[in-house]
Amino acid sequence: MASSSKIINLTELAELVSVLKKKGKKVVWTNGCFDILHAGHIHLLEQARSFGDILIVGLNTDDSIKRLKGPERPINPENERVQVISALSPVDYIVLFEEDTPCNAISILMPDIHVKGGDYDPNDYEKMPEAKIINEYGGEVKIIPLVKGHSTTNIIKKIKSVENR
Repeated sequence: MASSSKIINLTELAELVSVLKKKGKKVVWTNGCFDILHAGHIHLLEQARSFGDILIVGLNTDDSIKRLKGPERPINPENERVQVISALSPVDYIVLFEEDTPCNAISILMPDIHVKGGDYDPNDYEKMPEAKIINEYGGEVKIIPLVKGHSTTNIIKKIKSVENR
């Protein structure tokens, strides 16, 4: 069973991050849907964790994913996605967010490092608006190259192609 101690609301997390930073801990943030967990996700989380002392995963809620990905998503509901992500050793804390972007959470937490996959460009504030916030307070954005051939979209396409045979 997943560790419920990893699941925390934004208010409590903000207080905790403040304490951790005062102790000199480097706080790393990454976020996403993590709908169908795959090797690319694991690679991202392991790399993100290697950049600091604490890894926080911002997880899109079901409603947020529906707005971003369409009415057939998510495949796995948020309570199950939380359970899976919280069972992973690189992850220290998980916070759900309702918005389409993590801008609100990032502006409150101000992590030292924000990690995203290689399909994002930190100079494209339209597609990655949180990068502007991070740059404004002096944080760092790190982009992790994608693991070729691993994406939730590819997995869904593969399943649909097998079903249609």
